[in-house]
Amino acid sequence: MTYSEENLGRVAQIKFEIANHLTNIAENLQKGELEGEKLSGKLGLEREIQDINLVSQNLRKGVFRIVVLGELKRGKSTLINALLGEKLLPSDVNPSTALLTVLRYGIEKKVTVYFKDNTSPEKLDFDSFKDKYTINPDEGKQLEESNQLAFPNVDYAVVECPLKLLNKGIEIVDTPGLNDTEARDQLSLNYLNNCHAILFVLRASQPITLKERRYLDNYIKGRGFDVFFIINAWDEIKKQVFDPEDSEEIEAAENKLRQVFKANLSPYFLQDSNDIYSERVFEISSLIALRQRLKNPDSLDDNREFQKLIKAIYKLSIQERVITEFRQAKIVAKQGLNRLSETINIRLPLLEKDLNELKEKIRLVTPEFEKLMEIRDNFQAEIQRIGDRQAKATADYWKSYILNLDNSFETDFLRYQPDLAFLEFLRQDKREEFLVAFKKAFEDYLKDKIANWELTAEREISQTFEQLVRSAENYATSYSNVLVSMSDKLLGQEVNPNINREKDTSPSWASWAMGFLSLATANVAGIVLAGAGFDWKNILVNWLGVIGISAFLGIFTGMFFGPIGLAIIGFGVGAFQAEEGRKEFIKAVRKEFVKYLPELANKYWDSIYITVKDCFENYELEVIKRINDDIKSRKGELENLVASQESFQIDKDKESKRLQDLKDNILSEYRQIESAYEGILLTMN
Repeated sequence: MTYSEENLGRVAQIKFEIANHLTNIAENLQKGELEGEKLSGKLGLEREIQDINLVSQNLRKGVFRIVVLGELKRGKSTLINALLGEKLLPSDVNPSTALLTVLRYGIEKKVTVYFKDNTSPEKLDFDSFKDKYTINPDEGKQLEESNQLAFPNVDYAVVECPLKLLNKGIEIVDTPGLNDTEARDQLSLNYLNNCHAILFVLRASQPITLKERRYLDNYIKGRGFDVFFIINAWDEIKKQVFDPEDSEEIEAAENKLRQVFKANLSPYFLQDSNDIYSERVFEISSLIALRQRLKNPDSLDDNREFQKLIKAIYKLSIQERVITEFRQAKIVAKQGLNRLSETINIRLPLLEKDLNELKEKIRLVTPEFEKLMEIRDNFQAEIQRIGDRQAKATADYWKSYILNLDNSFETDFLRYQPDLAFLEFLRQDKREEFLVAFKKAFEDYLKDKIANWELTAEREISQTFEQLVRSAENYATSYSNVLVSMSDKLLGQEVNPNINREKDTSPSWASWAMGFLSLATANVAGIVLAGAGFDWKNILVNWLGVIGISAFLGIFTGMFFGPIGLAIIGFGVGAFQAEEGRKEFIKAVRKEFVKYLPELANKYWDSIYITVKDCFENYELEVIKRINDDIKSRKGELENLVASQESFQIDKDKESKRLQDLKDNILSEYRQIESAYEGILLTMN
């Protein structure tokens, strides 16, 4: 067992320890509320209890999810088997995984297939799953050409098995090959947005293809994903040199190939002007690594590069959890402690007041509650204003972007032209073949252009959410100042000077609004993860997935076989004339293309506006709900105290001790979470 595996195991252990401490905090608070109902009244901690329980549940379920991408015949399944140390997935020459498959830990090996409609999940043994849901590459190629999925009604499959790597909180998502079809494109960003790391598998004998580059540019580049590139079958280089026994010749061939890959992949590894290429590219033979691990699962002493890959995955998984899961646990626990302390510090002095004095104190803070509601209303209005402005800007950008395609079409389209020689197109028997190839080229061009628009739109929306985060911070400061004023009025001059205010008294709603707290439960297909408490990116991505590229291409129906097809009739067959014919053909395409651009630009303006507006409306709904809950709970805690005093005589000493004991218990649990958090930071280093 390597040092990194030990660290990963320690992370899994600490994760459950922290989850248990959170559960203890929630249970103690819930018990305190039930007891308080019969004594001085509830403290209004329902929201804190709910958030703490949800973070605890997510912590227990949370995994580090890795998605494996690559074209057919790149060795993805063999790589996954090598990582797992078992020949789990079919990795022979022919069979290929035909659907998105999630590998996760389970006590028994079993498979569950989930469907897109209301069909009940299908439970299979593993051999039956392999027989039913794998295809050979030839079949995969035919599906690609016909723009179809192998199993269109299947959403994804979950394979559970009792393997060591999976038991340490790692899930692996195995994907079909990058068919570059519309159906596959609709899946791409959905599962990428819900994974923590990407293993992009290339092959040493086939330096990066145009299809791979297009996929990287459209779906990976500039999106903030943590990507590892696996150059597989590195051992086969020596088979391609003149003398496989000549170490110098092999080294020269390897260095030449490294330069090719580095030239192609370096653009995907610039982070804050730092080139991390050497940390993210691995030259391996997954087949050799699998054979070694099957002989001895814990030994990779003779395979440094594969060992380096595993350590990099472990390191990233530890860092990812510290940044997200553990930090969120610490935040939500501290918020619960702060809210409890704040409430107790007000409750104890108010217990000394008689009923009339208490009612007068509450009357005095009426203006403060009105100020809190004013802050809420102002923030809500700002979210609506900014959201509407960004939605309009995004839709307007779509319109101008589409209309401007005319200006650069002839230049941009050059790299998409079909390989079939234009001279062949002039022959009647090749006409249809050329037009099919040309339509595919046009689809590629349009998909790339739309992907480029989407990436720019995503960045602009992200910047707008960053603006809202800064606004949330400002509103939270104003909100906290009102709470301090409210506390001063309630306690007056009789406040105990030995009571120290908590340093971090930001209201809990602000942590969510500023993106410090994600309470969504992660799943696999089409689900929400972190962001500003939710993943607004999926909303935009799903819009493109629902509309589909065919909807855009449908606007141009007929242009491939209508006037454009007739545009070149009459040209001669000479080389010069053929080249001139090609130019005239592209001009004809552009002329026809331009006719439809206004329709495309205008048709989807409303859809894009509504989709982007939905991103901000979802944010608004959750923020305002949380602010309302906070105001309601603060009013409620005072009303509960009045109701108790009206109903019976409160035993002040007993109640004071109960509340102080409750605070001490929560503080003890929080300190253990804090200690565990600091410990995991040391483990990381």
